[in-house]
Amino acid sequence: MTIFDFAPLLNFYTTHPAVFTAGCFIFGLLVGSFLNVVIYRLPKMMEHDWKQECRLILEIDTEDNLPPGEKFNLAVPRSACPHCGAAIKAWQNIPVISYLMLGGKCHNCKAPISIRYPMVELATGIIAAVIAWKFGVSLQTAALLGFSFALITLTMIDIDHQLLPDQITLPLLWAGLIVNQWSLFCSPIDAFWGAVAGYMSLWCVFQLFKLITGKEGMGFGDFKLLAALGAWIGWQQLPLIIILSSLVGAVLGSIMLTMAKQGRGTAIPFGPYLAIAGWIAMLWGTELTGMYLQFAGLK
Repeated sequence: MTIFDFAPLLNFYTTHPAVFTAGCFIFGLLVGSFLNVVIYRLPKMMEHDWKQECRLILEIDTEDNLPPGEKFNLAVPRSACPHCGAAIKAWQNIPVISYLMLGGKCHNCKAPISIRYPMVELATGIIAAVIAWKFGVSLQTAALLGFSFALITLTMIDIDHQLLPDQITLPLLWAGLIVNQWSLFCSPIDAFWGAVAGYMSLWCVFQLFKLITGKEGMGFGDFKLLAALGAWIGWQQLPLIIILSSLVGAVLGSIMLTMAKQGRGTAIPFGPYLAIAGWIAMLWGTELTGMYLQFAGLK
């Protein structure tokens, strides 16, 4: 099949945006199911690698808690119930629908299944649909789908582990620089300085906070994530991302601390707020900036 064979299909989707949006929604649901696997397994894989590296450095021969020869990656072993160990069958792994069919419980042991799994799937589907509706059949849509999937994964891992893996942030940064070599979202020079300014801005805040308080206010993953966002959107949108992330962080952070009845000293991951702000800025940054300038009488 050549690229020309896709022309009628692309033309159909272009003239029927609702069909294309629905297709992207379903595609997002399927990807969301896979993202749940990545969110759960990638931190465990990283922990295993760290332990192995420490053993090599310290020359320790003891094994970890994985049975000898057993592999653990994104593909194996098969997904199973964490309570009874029963393998999850194909019909039990249909995004959102299977959760509803099973009544939110394991088919084998009836243990409750976290509602977060279908929520991640549904959120991924909705985000894919929004992108498809806004940008239509285009290279921007294809690129933004990958961009959004990466941000969803980073958000959930940071919530769970206060960790933004280099395995995602660094490829995301390079991908932003690459797609903007063709000025897909901003010029190559704006993407380059966006990456530089994104990293250095939070790095300077980190160093200043550490100098004043003697504490580390954020992790290096936050620097890399903002650098990646800058590489995708350009340096011009960085102030908007920082403002939006601070506002979202202040509101949601206060709500989370109140609900959990925790003190102000509790560490709150900043990555999810950067990711949310970056996604909003990517889709509506120009409009939001224009509205603010008009409101302020500067336009």
